[in-house]
Order: sequence, then C-alpha cells, then structure tokens
Amino acid sequence: MGEPKGVAEGVPIAVRPDPHPGDGRYPIAWLTICAPRGAIPTATSRCLCGRDRSAVGHGKVLALIADHTAHRDTCPLRTRQEGRAAA
Repeated sequence: MGEPKGVAEGVPIAVRPDPHPGDGRYPIAWLTICAPRGAIPTATSRCLCGRDRSAVGHGKVLALIADHTAHRDTCPLRTRQEGRAAA
C-alpha cells in the first residue's frame, strides 16, 4: 500500500507552522483614499473604536487625513494599549 500521497507528487499533506509568526500587533484603524486621475477624490477613516468618517473633494480629503492622523493620539483603544505596555 505505501504512504498516503498529497494532491501531487512531493506535496506534503501535513500542515506546517507559520514561518512568519506575528509580533502581537494588529491594525485597529484604516484610512482608505481613492484619487483617480481627473476625478474627485474620496476617503474613509475607520477605527475599531467606532469611528467611521468619510470625505469627498480635495480639501475635505486632506482634512480627513489630518484628522485620522490626530486620532492616533486620542483613540481609546490605542492609548489603552500603550499604557498597558508601559506599565
């Protein structure tokens, strides 16, 4: 009978451990910008703390980018994590 074979010759059937283990960090906020050439730009800013904002137009998108950056310092999820790591 022989050993069980994988899908193809030489393909292992056992699951190997992840070669890139995580470092414990994970994303909590996302900034998505869509600025096609010749069209009006749009952006969305979302965070796991419940923040969900969007903007349409050059000036408003730039303001949302600045607001998203400032949110890093005020987000309750992020400040809690940094305080815990410092303790």
